[in-house]
Amino acid sequence: MRGLRLFSILLTAYLCAPSHAAAKSACIHPDQALQHVGKDVCVQAHVYRVVDAAQQTRFLDVCSPETHDADCHFFIVNLQRDAKNVGDLSALAHRNIRIRGRVRLVEGRAEIVLSRKEQLHGGKEKFRANPKLLQNFAAENGDKAIVDKNGTSGQRGVHFQHGVQ
Repeated sequence: MRGLRLFSILLTAYLCAPSHAAAKSACIHPDQALQHVGKDVCVQAHVYRVVDAAQQTRFLDVCSPETHDADCHFFIVNLQRDAKNVGDLSALAHRNIRIRGRVRLVEGRAEIVLSRKEQLHGGKEKFRANPKLLQNFAAENGDKAIVDKNGTSGQRGVHFQHGVQ
């Protein structure tokens, strides 16, 4: 009897406790995106329209038509180079979506770049190397990708001095 009661208590606690996976998959509102700059988050938003801009860049407009442009602080952008990976966006107009991506700050507004259609189903953005790290890098010349201030690459030559002056 006591074992059954303990089992019931543990089962109830397990079912009622928020799981780590559920907490991780929770989405934020677009108005909260500015508070998450630099973080990989899920944003749940309503797409009012898909806007084709210059140079084949597309935007998912998640601000209502009544919202002034200056008051719209979040947008989703699909760049020309990613158009093939994402496909037709017109089906997203007038729908609620969830998008996952890293929030970036652009001219005081938060944005997520839609680079892969999988982002609409919890997937990550397409990986792109940081061009600043690759500047003047030529592996065929024996260059090192990462060089520390001592001129060595990798972890060799990196010494940590804890409390030593």
